[in-house]
Amino acid sequence: MSSRAIRAPVTSARSGAADRQPAAYRCCVVSPEKFPDPQLDTPVPAADGEASAVLAGGCFWCVEAVYKQLDGVRSVTSGYAGGTSETADYDVVSSGRTGHAEAVEVRFDPAKVSYGQLLKVFFSIAHDPTTRDRQGPDVGKQYRSAIFYANDEQRRVAEAYIKQLDAAKVFDAPIVTELKALDRFYEAESYHQDYAERNPNQPYIVYNAAPKVQKVRKYFADRVKVT
Repeated sequence: MSSRAIRAPVTSARSGAADRQPAAYRCCVVSPEKFPDPQLDTPVPAADGEASAVLAGGCFWCVEAVYKQLDGVRSVTSGYAGGTSETADYDVVSSGRTGHAEAVEVRFDPAKVSYGQLLKVFFSIAHDPTTRDRQGPDVGKQYRSAIFYANDEQRRVAEAYIKQLDAAKVFDAPIVTELKALDRFYEAESYHQDYAERNPNQPYIVYNAAPKVQKVRKYFADRVKVT
């Protein structure tokens, strides 16, 4: 099978039925305008280069679609992080018992977009960091909020931004995002890659991914790619 809409573990969550629409819109209820720029960020390099960020914010279809909009982002790959190679398979990860989270690897030019700016989009657009093991209609450990940092610099920036958001009381509920050192990122099956772009009329995409894409293009208009 090539669509999670017809896979048994997530049939109802991916059905896209009209009665699922309210659940989908519970994510990202805080206006992106309320989010400050990170006070601590990675330094801007003197020349073009490449760095990567691995982020988990629920369904990787949605998170991938958001980050593909940003200028300076070279590629976004859907996959799994937090578990082992033996369980890095969609059918197994869907059990919620593998330690894996659905995640994306964002490869970017830090001279054009910083790690801190990627985190600002992560917390303000890509997902709701206050819901534990759930994003919209999707429930399970594999949908948890997590930042898999590649080095101490990324860890410090992530920790500082979470503290900054807490101090500013941006959210009414506590941020539950897990911070964990990246062991390895495992690329997901080919049919998951570029899913929202290839299936724009799929109901789950219409109700969950498309509104986030619209938001990032509206609130980060100076940072998105020209279409």
